[in-house]
Amino acid sequence: MTISILDYGLGNAGSISNMFRKIGASAAMAATPAELGSASKILLPGVGSFDAGMRALEARGLVEPLLERARAGIPILGICLGMQLLARASDEGALPGLGLFDARCQRFQMPAASALKVPHMGWALLARQRDSRLLRGLDESARFYFVHSYHVVCADRQDVVATSDYGGAFVSMIERGNVMGAQFHPEKSHRFGMQLLRNFAEI
Repeated sequence: MTISILDYGLGNAGSISNMFRKIGASAAMAATPAELGSASKILLPGVGSFDAGMRALEARGLVEPLLERARAGIPILGICLGMQLLARASDEGALPGLGLFDARCQRFQMPAASALKVPHMGWALLARQRDSRLLRGLDESARFYFVHSYHVVCADRQDVVATSDYGGAFVSMIERGNVMGAQFHPEKSHRFGMQLLRNFAEI
C-alpha cells in the first residue's frame, strides 16, 4: 500500500520520502485533489505558520478531499504544522483549521525569568498517556526532534497519546480513530523516527 505524502509547498516532503525509502515503504507525492482522492494512506507534513498552511491547502483545492479521506477511514498522520492543522484553530492566525480534532493551538508562554526560549528546538522524550499503534516498538528512552512555537491543546484528553516537557507538559502526539498527529519531526529523529514511520506504514 503506497503512502501519499501531501505536497502543498510547506513541508519536508522530500526528507520524509527519503525516510520511507530507507525503511522499505512505498511512498509517493500527492499534490492534486485527484491524487489525494485516490490515496489509501496520507501523511500531512508542514513547516511554517498556521494560516499559510491552510491557505496553501485551500489554494490547491486539497481541504475537502483531505476531509473526505478522513471521513472514509483512511489513515492520516499530520506532523509538526501538519498536526496543528488538524485542530479547529490557532492563536497564530485567523483561519479555521481542518477541525478533525476539538483542539486549538497556543503559543508557548514562558515566565519572564525562564531561560527557555521560544521556539522550542531540540530533542525531547515522550510521556505516554495511552497506547498507540504509532508507538509500537518504542519505549520511554525514545527521543524525538522538535522545532515549534505553538502546541496543540485538546478539549478531549482521550485524544492525547503523549506529552513532552518544555517549561511544563505539552501535547506532543494525538490520535482519534484513523487520524493521528505528531508535533515532532520523525524524519529528523533518527532510528526513533524511522520506527514511528514504519509503524504508520504498517497500519
